[in-house]
Amino acid sequence: MNERWTHEHVPDQSGRVAVVTGATSGLGYETARVLAQRGATVVLAVRDVEKGKQAAARMTGDVSVQALDLTSLASVRSAAADLRAAHPRLDLLINNAGVMYTPRQTTADGFELQLGTNHLGHFALTGLLLDRLLPTPGSRVVTVASTAHRLRAAIHFDDLQWERSYSRVGAYGQSKLANLMFTYALQRRLAPLGTTVAVAAHPGVSRTELLRSAPVAMRLLVDRIAAPFLQDAAMGALPTLRAATDPHVEGGQYYGPDGRRQISGHPTLVASSLESHDEAVQERLWTVSEELTGVTFPLV
Repeated sequence: MNERWTHEHVPDQSGRVAVVTGATSGLGYETARVLAQRGATVVLAVRDVEKGKQAAARMTGDVSVQALDLTSLASVRSAAADLRAAHPRLDLLINNAGVMYTPRQTTADGFELQLGTNHLGHFALTGLLLDRLLPTPGSRVVTVASTAHRLRAAIHFDDLQWERSYSRVGAYGQSKLANLMFTYALQRRLAPLGTTVAVAAHPGVSRTELLRSAPVAMRLLVDRIAAPFLQDAAMGALPTLRAATDPHVEGGQYYGPDGRRQISGHPTLVASSLESHDEAVQERLWTVSEELTGVTFPLV
């Protein structure tokens, strides 16, 4: 497909069930809105249920709200149990929610906040819902990563929770690198089964609330200088929507904007860093993630 891909290319989603995390605003909201508009049954899996209800009220279609706090494994398990009870099958799990450049904080389970929210919470949720996806031909797990997986990014197994020293940028980069490594490792496990695929996407640089925890100087720079050049959330959501719905998508692919340095533009197939494809590190991260979350995947 050579023409620029837009929301108008999203196929009819009638009969499909999609769970979108972090869908009260920004990229998650736009992703959920388009899926519902195209006929999907959409669940907004969100930390703030009231905001979730307000977001659902602004959408057209079959939209419901599920409480989910990715910073708490107890909440992840409770949400997964509710979703399993309500939906015998799932077609799409879109791991969209995230935090960025936060001061050092820990989750309810003692994980560094960015790793705990962006990677470990989604790792656990995916594992707990996977048996609702596996029987569904054409089902997908889409995880939202970032070009920041290249910035000072490595998986610091010797200090995974950044207890010795802390870098907001480094911790965010680690969490986004983990998102990609999780996608690639999951796809290897899914490929022999032939029903479900794992895909990644990134939005480029978009005007969303994600920077709300960034240092003041960075927020001012974006607000006063960069904002006019950034794309809106609807454009930023297009790589996720393509990864989730384009019938030509294959497992293990990565989608992002087609503009210069992937900052903005229409969604296309893009490449991730060499580090993200290190299978030995992927497998070590997978094992550590299972140990930390207590979640194992129902895969042979």
